[in-house]
Amino acid sequence: MNTKISTIITTALVSLSLQAQTDSTKTVNPLKISGFIETYYAYDFGEPENNTRPSFIYSHNRHNEVAINLAFIKVAYEKDNVRANLALMTGSYSNANLAAEEGVLKNIYEANVGVKLSKSKNLWVDAGVFASHIGFESAHAPSCWTLTRSMLADNSPYYESGAKLSYTSDSGKWFVSGLVLNGWQRIQRVEGNKTLAFGHQLTYKPNAKVTLNSSSFIGNDKPNESKQMRYFHNLYGQFQFNERWGIIAGFDIGAEQKSKGSESYNCWYSPVLIAKYKATDKINIAARGEYYSDKNGVIIATATPNGFQTFGYSVNLDYNIYDNVVWRVEARNLSSKDEVFSKNGNPSDQNFVAVTALAISF
Repeated sequence: MNTKISTIITTALVSLSLQAQTDSTKTVNPLKISGFIETYYAYDFGEPENNTRPSFIYSHNRHNEVAINLAFIKVAYEKDNVRANLALMTGSYSNANLAAEEGVLKNIYEANVGVKLSKSKNLWVDAGVFASHIGFESAHAPSCWTLTRSMLADNSPYYESGAKLSYTSDSGKWFVSGLVLNGWQRIQRVEGNKTLAFGHQLTYKPNAKVTLNSSSFIGNDKPNESKQMRYFHNLYGQFQFNERWGIIAGFDIGAEQKSKGSESYNCWYSPVLIAKYKATDKINIAARGEYYSDKNGVIIATATPNGFQTFGYSVNLDYNIYDNVVWRVEARNLSSKDEVFSKNGNPSDQNFVAVTALAISF
């Protein structure tokens, strides 16, 4: 009897030892699947007839209907010196923002592959379709402090395609990237366009509370017969003063040739300031002030005497129901120099909208 017990115990110990060895050598799964869904309801007090909000708004742009802004499923792979991402999406964001893309390209959120070029340094080359290197806001709501996107975010690239070389310093404080792109927010180049575009990104994080970023775009986004060079720069700083208070200050400025070969340029610019207050572990409050000036209609065409010169402000409240589920509400007003909006079918210089959204990440 004692011999049988001794044998059982010995067998169990050997089994546990083998299991421990297996666990200690087990590697992290290089394949990860994630997803995101954001539903929303927006009421535009201008009451647009076609239920679509002003044409320069690409996120949360449907009026008086329960809609999906963005839903995607993502597969990410990273092992040793190789990484890849593929994410497919749907929603009103993709319908509006990728309207110029053909067929199934409208449903690509990300599709890229990268190779590490150095064994000792964090130096990578990636190619494919990426989230834009410009700005502090993206289509992915949890990474944004406000429910709706700022005017400068809605009217600069959300996505891009091409190749990039990027380096992160050993300390993690510096990130630098150089990009070759297919155009200004393009997966496919414009028909007749025979030139590539270029960009850079430089990010400095001296500590966990401060982020400073500079990004640029240089290129032509028109057919060669009407080539007009565009030069654009985005600058922003994000500052977390303490556990509760933080601000983001951003500024976009761009210039485009008035015509092919011209030495004169049409310019536009946009400053924005966002303040965020963490009231409790579950509640965040944010306020935004912004301005967008595009007198010559390079980005936002209005066919009015003063072009698009618009102030905006908004306030929003976020309630984190769970770690991966957030409910948001926002009130936003836009006020323009010209009557670039409509209200009940008539021209108006004001636009007011109330929006609520429920989002889940998994």
